[in-house]
Formats: sequence, structure tokens, C-alpha cells
Amino acid sequence: MPSPEPLVSIGLPVRNGADTLAATVGSILAQDHARLEVVISDNASTDDTEEVCRELARGDERIVYHRQSENIGLLPNFVATIRLARGEYFRWLGDDDWLAPDAISRSVQAFAADERLVLVTSSVEYVGPDGSTSFGAYDGTGLGDADPIVRFGEWLRLLNESHLVLDPLYGMVRRAPVAPFARRPMLGEDEVFAARLALLGPWAHLPEVLVRRHRGEERAADIGRRLGLPGWHPRVALALQSRELLRLVREAGLTPAQRRRADATVGRWYVRRQGRTAVRRTRKLARLVLKSSS
Repeated sequence: MPSPEPLVSIGLPVRNGADTLAATVGSILAQDHARLEVVISDNASTDDTEEVCRELARGDERIVYHRQSENIGLLPNFVATIRLARGEYFRWLGDDDWLAPDAISRSVQAFAADERLVLVTSSVEYVGPDGSTSFGAYDGTGLGDADPIVRFGEWLRLLNESHLVLDPLYGMVRRAPVAPFARRPMLGEDEVFAARLALLGPWAHLPEVLVRRHRGEERAADIGRRLGLPGWHPRVALALQSRELLRLVREAGLTPAQRRRADATVGRWYVRRQGRTAVRRTRKLARLVLKSSS
């Protein structure tokens, strides 16, 4: 007798997403992998999100709706969905995202083919505020390496490349080892979270576009406010992120030689990121000067 399909949980953190949520949930329920649960954590929405969610849940028993009694913040609401989930595998989805019909089954097949994997990602198509679309391609092998420092270094390398190449936060993970992760609100926290996954185990990547995400243009200060961070945080965000990466290295159970390699990797990443930031600020200043003189 064939073994049953594994249960896959889709975490859908939402606040005031009444206008887009139904279409997103529809793309989940249309998956060719039927054994799903959709875990919606409603962060005390003030629009019609609650009514939309309850109506969706009445129509399909795979939908689990949980409403927070008060706004608990952006990151805690993300964490709430994976803590409420029951599936062997888990992935997050935004309230205005879309999944290809075979997105879940393709990821499950990748996990079944390699029991070492902790994460399966795919290419992502991003939709900008003006409706334009873009996506990147990852063809490297470092994230699947058996050496945790190779994986860690490859992820930090990608952080200094385009954001279009890879988005681990919206891949599929093995839920049991990841759900207990303590996550600290900070700018770049998703990048730190992914670094921890890289230290935990190998990743696989599916080159096809299996998810579509809407991406807005937010300043660091605006993101900080959504995370409940103090106003000074964006000015020292890179230093704080580097400190957090070094903390992960200390707690990862590495050998002394591996820790030295990882520390050096963080140092190189920090210097390169600083250089990118300086170039970006210089270009911004040049544009402002040209604009004022025209």
C-alpha cells in the first residue's frame, strides 16, 4: 500500500489583506498536492480580513484561521504561523502572492530525493508597484554542499548580489527543526534567518518560477517602524546584522577551524556590503545634485 502524501503547511500571516487574500488562498487550494493545511494568522486586522478568512475556512476544512487579539507585530505574526502548523513541510506565503499549481509537489519531490535537505527554493517572479515583472536565476552549487561553511559563505555572497536571485524566506523547509528558531526583530532579520538555515543543512533549488510575489519599495526606516524598532536602528543595522551572524556561528556547533572560516566569511561580507552601501549613497547624491542643477 503506498504511503500517504506528507502534510504540507502553508503559513499565511496577514494584516488588512481583505482585497487580495482570497486569490492567494485560491492558488494554494489549487495545488496538485492535495494534503495541505493553510494556516492564516490574522494580526488584528481592522478591515474585512476576518470576514474573508472565516468565509474561506467555512468552504474548505484545510484552512485553519487564527486571529490575534491585538497587533503583535510583523515578525511575531510570521512566527505564529509556523508554530501553529502541523505539517512535515512548511512554507510562508504573502497575502498577495501566487503559487504555481505544482509548486508544492515539486518541492516535496526534491525533499524525497535527498533526506539531507532542510530547504527547497525556486525562482520567484517579482511584480513591482507599476506592474512590471522581474526575476533572477541561481545556478550555483554551494548551497547544496555538505560543508556548512561553504553553504554559509555562498549565502552571504548572494546577499551582495541582486535580491532577485534567491529568496529562502519563501522556500519550503522541514518544519520540525526550524519551528523552534528564536527570531529577533531587526533589519535584515530574514537574511540572518536564512544564514541559520545554511548552517543547519543543504538546500536544493528549483530553477523554474513557481511563485509570484508583489514587491513594494520601502525605506529602511519604514520597515523598521513595521518591525517596532527604535528610530536609530537603521543607522547601525549592518553592524547589528553582522553581530547576529557571528552569534549564529558561535552557536552552530562548529569546530574551531570551521568557526574561524565562518568568522572570516562574515568579515569579508561586511566589508563588501559597506562598499556597496557607499557606492549606492554616492550615486543617490549625484542624482540629487544633477536634479537640483537642472
